[in-house]
Amino acid sequence: MQESMDRVFEIVAVAVEVLGAAAIIIGIVVAIVLAGLALLRGQGGTAALATLRTSLGAGILLGLEVLVAADLVRTITSKPSLEDALILGLIVVIRTVLSMSIQIEIEGVLPWRRALTMSGAQVLADQVRAARRPPIGEDGAAGVHGTDPR
Repeated sequence: MQESMDRVFEIVAVAVEVLGAAAIIIGIVVAIVLAGLALLRGQGGTAALATLRTSLGAGILLGLEVLVAADLVRTITSKPSLEDALILGLIVVIRTVLSMSIQIEIEGVLPWRRALTMSGAQVLADQVRAARRPPIGEDGAAGVHGTDPR
């Protein structure tokens, strides 16, 4: 019975890791598409680059959050040991530092100074919504950074 449960949790951990990797890959594709749309709409290279950087960072951030969850599942379902706990702690610290760096890059402000808490998924969703709006000047909609004036 224990072996079958261990196998199930291993499969769950691998599935969550695949989801994390998929989130990063899809984030890359979405970022390239959104930057291309910005160029096609005539928003210029600066706007396209800002869209690319923001969207790419959001996809990576979302993937890192999912990968941390996979590590947690793997660690709490394995045989507990001090070595496993230390490895998990190191992985979480590294991924947290990476996540904070990406958030600072995306938002231009330290995460604890933000007025609103936004996850990588929220940032990516804002970028997709912004890409579906016409550029500023056609109907007064918001521009590149996904801000919504409403």
